[in-house]
Amino acid sequence: MKDGFIKVAACTPEIQVADVDFNVDKIISQLEKCREEGVKVAVFPELCITGYTCQDLFFQNALLDKAMEGVVKIAKTTADSDMLVAVGVPVRANGKLYNCAAVIQDGEVRAFVPKTHLPNYNEFYEARHFAPYRGECAAIDLREYGQLEFIPPMEQTVFVCEEIPELVVGFELCEDLWVADPVSNYLAKAGATLICNLSASDEVIGKDSYRRQLVSNQSARLVAGYIYCSAGDGESTQDMVFSGHNIIAENGSILAESRLFENGITISEIDFKKLAFERRKISTYPASAEWDYSSKDSGFLDKDNISRERFSLEMGETALTRKFAKTPFIPSNQAERNERCHLILQMQSHGLMKRIAHTHSKTVVIGISGGLDSTLALLVCVMAMDLLKRPHTDIVAVTMPCFGTTKRTRSNAEILCDALGVTFREVDISKAVLQHFEDIGHDYNDHSVVFENGQARERTKVLMNIANQVSGMVVGTGDLSELALGWATYNGDHMSMYGVNASIPKTLVRHIVQYYGDTCTSDTLRNVLYDILDTPVSPELLPTDESGTEMTQKTEDLVGPYELHDFFLYYGIRWGFEPSKVKRLAKYAFEGDYPDEVIDKWLKTFYRRFFSQQFKRSCLPDGAKIGSVTLSPRGDWRMPSDAVAKLWLEDIDK
Repeated sequence: MKDGFIKVAACTPEIQVADVDFNVDKIISQLEKCREEGVKVAVFPELCITGYTCQDLFFQNALLDKAMEGVVKIAKTTADSDMLVAVGVPVRANGKLYNCAAVIQDGEVRAFVPKTHLPNYNEFYEARHFAPYRGECAAIDLREYGQLEFIPPMEQTVFVCEEIPELVVGFELCEDLWVADPVSNYLAKAGATLICNLSASDEVIGKDSYRRQLVSNQSARLVAGYIYCSAGDGESTQDMVFSGHNIIAENGSILAESRLFENGITISEIDFKKLAFERRKISTYPASAEWDYSSKDSGFLDKDNISRERFSLEMGETALTRKFAKTPFIPSNQAERNERCHLILQMQSHGLMKRIAHTHSKTVVIGISGGLDSTLALLVCVMAMDLLKRPHTDIVAVTMPCFGTTKRTRSNAEILCDALGVTFREVDISKAVLQHFEDIGHDYNDHSVVFENGQARERTKVLMNIANQVSGMVVGTGDLSELALGWATYNGDHMSMYGVNASIPKTLVRHIVQYYGDTCTSDTLRNVLYDILDTPVSPELLPTDESGTEMTQKTEDLVGPYELHDFFLYYGIRWGFEPSKVKRLAKYAFEGDYPDEVIDKWLKTFYRRFFSQQFKRSCLPDGAKIGSVTLSPRGDWRMPSDAVAKLWLEDIDK
């Protein structure tokens, strides 16, 4: 359970209707496989001990007695395991029959959790056999079936892990999720971070998609893990077919899903520290009930009348099988990625359109380097002018070559501007920078930060003054990754009147430009965009080689690969993971791509720079939030500029 990961499973065994011995053996067999895989929470389908489709056989005492024997037999096989197990079983209590989840651990049945909502419409007739749960409680005596030490209750219960307080397990059964006010809503209010659903959901056309959305949305709404386990092969096909559709979700994301009509075990790992972090962060999320046994007089299904039981797990490191994308800001599916890129361009351009209209700017002024960031910003400017039904010539694109500008980037900048039909200006800043060096007594051969930043600040001065000339506003080009690392010259490229890329990480900038190139109709524009995509990322502040074609300064050689830094940014800042956990996930996701020592090196660089460069983020220009991460002091991120990185750097070396 290191780093909060718990391995969970949804298990659909082969069954035979009313053949309890056969079903119990299949359940035990799957439990053995779960144990071998290190599973800590295993969920089986609704009424799987007997079969969901027994119909009026549920009235037979012989079947009900055998089901209880089966539950106890399953429990005994878990005597040497800490796994928390839930299996579906019919239970007699209070003169009624209840559809229950038998919760098992350490060789005994700990509780029976009854189903609240019984479907009695369309193909379902559960109210014919079962009573709905309405808050009543009963003690279920299992002594005649072989369990002698403990008499479990039948009541709504959540199970709180002793060793991992973030892990609180609640149970609902099938229809309890499908109703307007799901039982899991109350379980989450009682503190449950993992919802286990024992289900027998039959398959009809389109239901698998609806079921997937339902589970995903409920896990997102509750900021919880969700295990949905459904009945499969072996249930009666007299009137229905069951597909064994199993789903494991975490806060809206589907971590694992079975294929329809394939019985088996679906396994993944849920991160409960991540869920706890998100609940704490969301100020509107309700506080959980405290650890006590509150009175049940407050009404049915209130967070305070759900019993709480403790359970224990052996601590250890959970082997990971779930995938962590190397580029978490970028959808892996191309269709989804294209849709995302289109939406981002719409958001950026509408944000800029509003600012142009509000300020009554006659033009927008943008510095064009022939690199990715300024290219994206220029494309956004063009789209904003199209929305305003204004000519592209109202965009003044300024290229400002100096000592490090290559022929390739200079040429691409001009071709790009010509293809887009914007006003193009060239201002060579070499003489101005040399004069500035002379004024302050700086040696040209000293290629220190003064040499670099002198150029960056000169460019910003040029843009600001041109904007005054043409009654315009300066559009910033810097991206989110650069802001995280502080890879911007303070009061240089750090400054503008509106930053359209401020919430776009570098890895995503590339895909948005690629999408624009793939979908544009101009061959000239497409070709120049593709060449810009192939150009190494560089600030071009150090002199080129003698031919003027090769850049001598490449950003990723200096600060590290952006795909690593964007990974660190997403998990370390968006989700608040400890640096040691970020390191673990990075080594897992990038295995074979980077040696461990390289990941360690750039992770330390990320945290050192993230802390030391906060002062730049404290005074950022305006710029709309686009994704789930933004570092604007007026948006998601507020941090003291003089915070110390010592604790985070030490954690990397744990």
